[in-house]
Amino acid sequence: MAKKTVAGYREKSEGRSYSKVIKVVKSEKTGAYTFKEEMIPNEVVKDYFSK
Repeated sequence: MAKKTVAGYREKSEGRSYSKVIKVVKSEKTGAYTFKEEMIPNEVVKDYFSK
Protein backbone atom coordinates (compact mmCIF):
# COMPACT_ATOMS: atom_id res chain seq x y z
CA MET A 1 0.00 0.00 0.00
CA ALA A 2 1.22 3.49 -0.79
CA LYS A 3 1.58 6.14 1.86
CA LYS A 4 -0.46 9.31 1.65
CA THR A 5 1.66 12.46 1.59
CA VAL A 6 0.77 15.04 4.21
CA ALA A 7 1.28 18.70 3.32
CA GLY A 8 2.32 19.85 6.77
CA TYR A 9 5.83 21.05 5.99
CA ARG A 10 4.95 24.70 5.42
CA GLU A 11 3.84 27.28 7.93
CA LYS A 12 1.39 29.79 6.51
CA SER A 13 2.91 32.73 8.37
CA GLU A 14 6.37 32.04 6.99
CA GLY A 15 5.40 32.10 3.31
CA ARG A 16 8.18 29.79 2.14
CA SER A 17 7.64 26.91 -0.19
CA TYR A 18 9.61 23.72 0.20
CA SER A 19 10.80 21.05 -2.20
CA LYS A 20 11.51 17.41 -1.53
CA VAL A 21 14.97 16.60 -2.88
CA ILE A 22 16.32 13.10 -3.40
CA LYS A 23 20.08 12.65 -3.75
CA VAL A 24 21.87 9.41 -4.67
CA VAL A 25 24.79 8.63 -2.33
CA LYS A 26 27.33 5.85 -2.86
CA SER A 27 28.40 3.99 0.28
CA GLU A 28 32.14 3.97 0.94
CA LYS A 29 32.05 0.55 2.64
CA THR A 30 29.87 -1.56 0.37
CA GLY A 31 29.75 0.45 -2.86
CA ALA A 32 25.95 0.27 -2.86
CA TYR A 33 23.83 3.28 -3.71
CA THR A 34 21.33 4.75 -1.26
CA PHE A 35 18.88 7.61 -1.53
CA LYS A 36 18.92 10.59 0.83
CA GLU A 37 15.60 12.49 1.01
CA GLU A 38 15.15 15.94 2.56
CA MET A 39 12.66 18.79 2.62
CA ILE A 40 14.47 22.08 1.94
CA PRO A 41 13.35 25.64 1.03
CA ASN A 42 13.26 26.41 -2.70
CA GLU A 43 15.89 29.13 -2.30
CA VAL A 44 18.66 26.65 -1.39
CA VAL A 45 17.95 23.84 -3.88
CA LYS A 46 20.81 24.82 -6.22
CA ASP A 47 23.26 25.13 -3.31
CA TYR A 48 22.23 21.69 -2.02
CA PHE A 49 23.12 19.94 -5.28
CA SER A 50 26.34 21.89 -5.85
CA LYS A 51 27.95 20.33 -2.75
